[in-house]
Amino acid sequence: MRLRVLTWNLMHGRAQPPAGRDLRREFTAALAGWEWDVALLQEVPPWWPAQLGDDLGVEHRLVLTSRNGLLTVRRAIATRWPDLIRSNGGGANAILARHDRIVRQRSLRLTRFPERRWAHGVWLAAGFWVVNVHSSGDEARAQRDGELTAGTAQQWARGAPLVVGGDFNLREPRFDGLRHVGERDVDHIFVGDGVEAVSPAEVLDRGSLSDHPPLVVTVEGGP
Repeated sequence: MRLRVLTWNLMHGRAQPPAGRDLRREFTAALAGWEWDVALLQEVPPWWPAQLGDDLGVEHRLVLTSRNGLLTVRRAIATRWPDLIRSNGGGANAILARHDRIVRQRSLRLTRFPERRWAHGVWLAAGFWVVNVHSSGDEARAQRDGELTAGTAQQWARGAPLVVGGDFNLREPRFDGLRHVGERDVDHIFVGDGVEAVSPAEVLDRGSLSDHPPLVVTVEGGP
C-alpha cells in the first residue's frame, strides 16, 4: 500500500507577514489543493480540526496541547485578532485521513511543563500506523521527546507499517528503529521497518501561510 504523508506546522493559523484576520479558509484551500492521504498538523487552533474535516470531507482526530483554558474567550479573540493573541489562542495537534478510515487512536503526553507536548497516533484501516508529534523547543527536551515518541510509536505499531512525522524542533534527529525519509529544517518524516519512500520528499509552496512550509513524501509498506 502507498501512503502520501504531509506534515505541516500551521503557526496557530497565522501568516508571515501577518494578515490581521482569520485565515481558516486559506489554510483549507491550500490543503484541498495538495495531494495527500494523511496530514499531520501541529499548532492548530483547537476548533479547526472539526471544521477542516467537514470542509475537506476527511476523517480527523486531535489532541489538545497548551493554553486551552477559557477556550471560548480565547477563540473569540483569536478569530478576530489572531496576530494579537498568537499562541495564546489555544493549541492542538491534528491528524486528517483523506482516503482511509481511522480505526483507532493513541496518545502519550511527553511533557507537562513548560508546555504540554504529545505524541498522537492513528491506525488506518489499510494497516498503517501514523504518528504526529510537536516536540519541545529546548534541544535536550526535544531529543527526549523524539526518542520517547519513536519508541512508543513502534510499540503501538507492533510490526505494522509505521510513519512518524511532525515538528521535532531538531535539525538532525535520528532515532533507533526509524529511518529518516524527509526533512525541511525542524520538520521531519520517518518510517519503520518494511516501509520505503518511493519518491523524494517535497517542500510545498504555501505562499505566506505559516512560518513552516509543508513537507510531503510518498511511502510504501506491506499489509
